[in-house]
Amino acid sequence: QVQLVESGGGLVHAGGSLRLTCKASQMIFAANPMGWYRQAPAKERERELIAFITPGGTTTYERSLKGRFFISKVDDTSTVYLNMTNLQPQDTAVYFCNALSSLGAPLLSVWGQGTQVTVSS
Repeated sequence: QVQLVESGGGLVHAGGSLRLTCKASQMIFAANPMGWYRQAPAKERERELIAFITPGGTTTYERSLKGRFFISKVDDTSTVYLNMTNLQPQDTAVYFCNALSSLGAPLLSVWGQGTQVTVSS
């Protein structure tokens, strides 16, 4: 059973914007904070948590991204969005979503396929 599906990535020029979409299974979405992670090309074994949103709607961001990236969700469709603005080449990565456990770690061991974001200079 597929529980996480990411989409919305693409190739943009520096300064551009993208909106990423994560469709999650309802049970996972309703009970846990949902986060966006990214895996940069040079860090193939490291997925960095960059933003998450609690079931109540509280948002938290990696400090360097605050003000450029915005996480939101639609409860009715179990969907989490990541609006990315003023994208820079260092934002190039594969972006994933996952739920967060009570310890703040990724909850699901099986990740979605991710969505590639490439920012050209």
